[in-house]
Amino acid sequence: MLFNSLIFLIFLPCVFLGYWFVNPKWRNIFLLLASYYFYFSYNPWFLLLLIGTSGLDFYLAQLISNSNNNSKRKTFLILSIVSNIGVLFIFKYFIFFYNSGVQLFSNNEHLLSNIIIPAGLSFYTFQSISYTIDVYRNKYKADDTLINFLLYVSFFPHMVAGPIMRHHILMPQLKASHYFKDIDWEGVLKFTIWGFFKKMVIADNIALIVNPIFSDVGSYNSLELLVAGFLFLIQLYCDFSGYSDIATGVAKLFKIDLSLNWKRPLLSSSITDYWKRHHLSLTGWFREYVYLSLGGNRVSINRWAFNILFVFILSGFWHGANITFLIWGALNGIFYLSEGLIKKRFPNLKFNKLLGWLYTTFFISVFFIAFRSESAAQLLQIYQSIFIDFNTSSGISHLIHIKGSFFFTILLFLIMILYIKELNEEFDLESKLSIYKTFLKPSFYFMMLFFIFLFGNFNANTFIYFQF
Repeated sequence: MLFNSLIFLIFLPCVFLGYWFVNPKWRNIFLLLASYYFYFSYNPWFLLLLIGTSGLDFYLAQLISNSNNNSKRKTFLILSIVSNIGVLFIFKYFIFFYNSGVQLFSNNEHLLSNIIIPAGLSFYTFQSISYTIDVYRNKYKADDTLINFLLYVSFFPHMVAGPIMRHHILMPQLKASHYFKDIDWEGVLKFTIWGFFKKMVIADNIALIVNPIFSDVGSYNSLELLVAGFLFLIQLYCDFSGYSDIATGVAKLFKIDLSLNWKRPLLSSSITDYWKRHHLSLTGWFREYVYLSLGGNRVSINRWAFNILFVFILSGFWHGANITFLIWGALNGIFYLSEGLIKKRFPNLKFNKLLGWLYTTFFISVFFIAFRSESAAQLLQIYQSIFIDFNTSSGISHLIHIKGSFFFTILLFLIMILYIKELNEEFDLESKLSIYKTFLKPSFYFMMLFFIFLFGNFNANTFIYFQF
């Protein structure tokens, strides 16, 4: 069930009314059943997988918490990690490794086809793993009820594509008493309207240009491929952060505040800055459970460099079993590490913010070409066109021809609105305008709602990160 589908517009009011009419002591059970139905609509069999993995983690966390034997505690933790990573491996990576092995060691190729990856698998397994690790580290006592824990893992607004919620943030909210009169209606409307605008108006319309380009890269010149990389950067951000915004708005209907997942990464002035703003819940997860576990920056400079590169490459691999994701992770890691080394060598060195933004936008766009490319061969072809055989013959005429100049002009206008909104939040411009809150702000969201109906793509396109 997609946020941008007709059935969700029926599902959500029913769940909202049911939640607030049911006896408060049954609300979490009701919300859990609704969340399971939400997930059931994707694939009934995968619901069993969700229940099985989260139920096992609940049981193992109880064993960890109730044991004083360090050896047993570690064994239960390993069982939790292995079971979750094992499920990830089977669905996301087994075919990749199998086919790679067959191609490498055999001339008689019997390649397996890709299988369907359960929606949100990487997200809810990471959330569940973080809980058992934290219980092992004695951050929490495993005293939650089974119902509350299952809801913590599967709360439907964020389950499929995050944000990855931490136990100490979400669980207290699930246990608290909520009152209908306290619903933040302004937050509900603000987040959902802006999220649907980013997804249906910007991301889905950009896809109409980007998809044809990456299906036939040989027909486009170097400049057009660069523009495609930039457009995909915008598309991915609007698609994914749009999901996060809608999830945040929907969660507020049940008096749940989700974690901040984005901090205007399109305005970043360095690669380092970008990764302090992009997909915060995932980068925070890798920082705490991988980077710091490896020693973080409290090690030799060579080991620190290894830690940085390892985490970025692992992050790329988290996105999927494809060499292009590994390249994407490695490129980000190399530049992140390079900036860190320069900062260590020249701590007082300052760069112009505008030049830093141009540098970051260019390279992040180039990196995301690797993320979007369908194969390593296609990526090599694109990078060769950009960095070796650069040409701008016919400008961007082929790109504009895909949907026409009017469509392209409207799209640029909509992207400009996106940047204006981001700049407003970045520099808190609204506080400098006394009429903003009373007039301009409501007018802006009414305009966004109008644009959704005027320019929105209502084909119920899936969200990009559902494949991860």
